[in-house]
Amino acid sequence: MGKYLKELEHFQNLKRRVFRSEPIRVLVTGAAGQIAYSLLYSIGNGSVFGKDQPIILVLLDITPMMGVLDGVLMELQDCALPLLKDVIATDKEEIAFKDLDVAILVGSMPRRDGMERKDLLKANVKIFKCQGAALDKYAKKSVKVIVVGNPANTNCLTASKSAPSIPKENFSCLTRLDHNRAKAQIALKLGVTSDDVKNVIIWGNHSSTQYPDVNHAKVKLQGKEVGVYEALKDDSWLKGEFITTVQQRGAAVIKARKLSSAMSAAKAICDHVRDIWFGTPEGEFVSMGIISDGNSYGIPDDLLYSFPVTIKDKTWKVVEGLPINDFSREKMDLTAKELAEEKETAFEFLASA
Repeated sequence: MGKYLKELEHFQNLKRRVFRSEPIRVLVTGAAGQIAYSLLYSIGNGSVFGKDQPIILVLLDITPMMGVLDGVLMELQDCALPLLKDVIATDKEEIAFKDLDVAILVGSMPRRDGMERKDLLKANVKIFKCQGAALDKYAKKSVKVIVVGNPANTNCLTASKSAPSIPKENFSCLTRLDHNRAKAQIALKLGVTSDDVKNVIIWGNHSSTQYPDVNHAKVKLQGKEVGVYEALKDDSWLKGEFITTVQQRGAAVIKARKLSSAMSAAKAICDHVRDIWFGTPEGEFVSMGIISDGNSYGIPDDLLYSFPVTIKDKTWKVVEGLPINDFSREKMDLTAKELAEEKETAFEFLASA
């Protein structure tokens, strides 16, 4: 009996602690899609914002998807998650973007057969201009905005430009999936777990020009940290097959699954947002697409470019002073060039959208 009372008291204390916090308002767009379906449970169960943070979860999708979204809403209700104070499913921006603490913009126009990249950019400029304007009008000025929908870097820049009252540092785009892919490839090659690999970097665009860089990465072997190049002793693989495998992994998943990455994308979103919320571990950095203004790596300002960052108090800081060799320089400049071209095309549409 005493043991039961003790457990009951522990549960009641936990419950009191949980509901002492004010709920945060978290939006997921494209909420009827397959990435969101893999993502929403992790947000609702405390894996992202902590086990004592209540959440009001807002789900936005386009009007034709509202039937599917109702099914997602029912499932979230049926999960009986104690941290979910409310779940709101809507197709209206004025409801979806109101008083947000976090916006995870997953929804975008996918590339269709025969579609030119510029057509894809044009369609998405329209979407992210509207969503940026809605953030500007309805969300908290402290909102953290994470863009997942592709082309993620340029969509993120478009949203930021359309929300001038929200600091541009509050906007980031997802390159954590590429970062995790790079970690996983190194771990597989060395026969260790991904947790034993740290400080890989994704530079640039979330596209096939991205540069996965392990020049500064470390791996734990027999309890000792060594550089990845030193551990692998296979420079040709690291400068060749490793890079192309990470760059083309998304296409490889589509070819095998006939669907794009969802489970791994959702996990990467969780990692990205959790690190914004709680910070990065001491001595570790992660990759995310952020505004390039004032960087020390020779990347032009006003691009949304993936850099290595550390995060503390919900604020990112680019890791400075990493030596860049000629091989890396060329790859970093190539992906910056693609981003500058994307930006130019997108901003032509932005002016007329």
